[in-house]
Amino acid sequence: MTLLGLMATFFYIGLFTIGGGLVAVTIMYKPIVEGGLISAEEFYNMLAISESTPGPIGINLATYIGYNLFGVGGGIATTAATVLPSLIVIILIAKYFPAFKDKPIVQNAMGGLKPAVSGMILVAMAQVFILSVLNIPLFQETKNLVSLIRIPNALFYLGATVILFKTKLHPLIVILLGAVFGILFL
Repeated sequence: MTLLGLMATFFYIGLFTIGGGLVAVTIMYKPIVEGGLISAEEFYNMLAISESTPGPIGINLATYIGYNLFGVGGGIATTAATVLPSLIVIILIAKYFPAFKDKPIVQNAMGGLKPAVSGMILVAMAQVFILSVLNIPLFQETKNLVSLIRIPNALFYLGATVILFKTKLHPLIVILLGAVFGILFL
């Protein structure tokens, strides 16, 4: 794929990302991974780094993929292509939405977006969980459930979940612990 083609792909992703960065992750997967630009493992490694860095995850991931494929210029180009649709839409909304916001069709469209976005976020969450905690290549080779689970990863996941919900520990500390865990044990 050329840089212009990659920019068109990220413009498309930016145009249809309604609901935040995790929706962008779901939309990115098919053209980027299934399109053969990078492997699923590379994609999820980039996703982990993008989640750990400041800024919107979708933009971070777009920048990282562009940089990985085309260097600094690719990172800048994919970032701009991802942001441009939102900028255009926000300008149009600011200009025209007040005149249409009370129309039933607009209200219904907004109501329909909520479950669609929730579903896309759930898909992204499931993909990350499956890749990080389950041992997928063994899935077809064995029926032993224990061998399908990456035990250290599952234990860390459970521990991090308990820490986040039962303590007042800042999530950034859990993210840093996850990075240390990945460096030491993966």
